[in-house]
Amino acid sequence: MSVKEFGQLAKSVEADAALRELLSPVNRWLNVLSVRNHSEHTLAAYFAGVNQLALYLRGKRLTWTRCDKRQLAQHISQRLDEDKLALASVQQELSAIRHFYSWLIEEGIARINPTTGYQLKRSPRPLPSIADVDLLTQLLEQEIPATPEQARLWLRDKAMFELLYSSGLRVGELVALDITDVDLADLRVRVTGKGNKTRLVPIGTKASDAISRYLPHRNLWVEGQDTALFISEKLGTRLSTRAVQQRLKVAAKRAGIAQNLYPHLLRHCFASHMLSGSGDLRAVQEMLGHSDISTTQIYTHVDIAKLTQVYDRAHPRASHAQSDSE
Repeated sequence: MSVKEFGQLAKSVEADAALRELLSPVNRWLNVLSVRNHSEHTLAAYFAGVNQLALYLRGKRLTWTRCDKRQLAQHISQRLDEDKLALASVQQELSAIRHFYSWLIEEGIARINPTTGYQLKRSPRPLPSIADVDLLTQLLEQEIPATPEQARLWLRDKAMFELLYSSGLRVGELVALDITDVDLADLRVRVTGKGNKTRLVPIGTKASDAISRYLPHRNLWVEGQDTALFISEKLGTRLSTRAVQQRLKVAAKRAGIAQNLYPHLLRHCFASHMLSGSGDLRAVQEMLGHSDISTTQIYTHVDIAKLTQVYDRAHPRASHAQSDSE
């Protein structure tokens, strides 16, 4: 081995050792979060964000305690300009770094959080897509398929779609439901949302009726002691989120709907239609399981946008093309 090759190998080993040292407290932090019942998805996202900063610090031969706001700004700039990450992805990484430094301070490892006061300029949040009531009626009230096999599947699918729209569930919350989570007598469902927080949400009578019609088939399909509410007919086990997405597209096509339908759209529709009918932002926030009411407020903008369209079409003085002679 040449002197040059030996030097390169030594640098590589040194770099790996430096990275292992940087990641040691990260792993301890993630273990703490795991004990606190954070989801695997959250832990993976946190690690990905903090690991990128660790790689940057290793390259600069810095430690966590020597990372200041200037170093953080350089790292974030690199992620945006060189790595071409979307602003939302960098925001997620910054959030992970902020939480990690808070833990370092709690543990007495660091004294300063470089993310304090550091903010990225947020891009305007896009308004969610909304389908009108007539289109949802077209989906949910379509004729039952002619073949027995497809008819059985439609009974299950309709129960899923009715529940998504009736109670504003996320698709992950829907497939996580156990049969004991649904109380058809009191018309409510117990939902486990983000951060393992549970909430009780009302169920509409149409959703309740659809679930009641589906349950006899579910009880025939289920394998072993699977507790899932929604079961794959083929496998007899809990349905996946991907399967729900695919079944919704099949149902939309069969109903002659050209608009792209996906499970989260039904949640958007629930929120928008509930706000339009009630105006009760706090109640809708509770039913959606939003920790921050600002997340729910986006649906008030959707409603205003719709009102503006109606106004522009209907009001005789709304047009910007009025002539001066008028």
